[in-house]
Amino acid sequence: MGFRLKVEGAETIELGLDNIKTVTYDTDTPDDSNARSTDVGATLLITGKIITAVDGEAADDTLKLATWSLVPAEKADCYRKVTLEVIAADQVVRKVHFPNAFVVDYNEVFGDSEGVGMFSILIKQKKDKTELAKIEGGYAV
Repeated sequence: MGFRLKVEGAETIELGLDNIKTVTYDTDTPDDSNARSTDVGATLLITGKIITAVDGEAADDTLKLATWSLVPAEKADCYRKVTLEVIAADQVVRKVHFPNAFVVDYNEVFGDSEGVGMFSILIKQKKDKTELAKIEGGYAV
């Protein structure tokens, strides 16, 4: 199983099968409600490894993710279009699309024994646009 992430905004960010290790999709509703709430959110938690450039190849786009996480809320570019594909046996089995996503948290962890850093990013769909988020699946194998 693998994953492809595409973030479109002022620049395009693409991470693929080599970078992304785990993805968690979460529909977030209040835990203290006794009925279905209208306060619904949607998030993606993506973790993976940072791949450094060697022998003239291009570096991965994790630096662009880190830069996106620093864009302040006052700038329109803090909201970007995010598409995540879950791939199994060379087939897309699930596609998650957030048209107005922003970064909640971004972390990078480096150690002296791993050799490669790890990243994690928590992306959330803008709450007043949650109905525009899409989850697609059931593609023919």
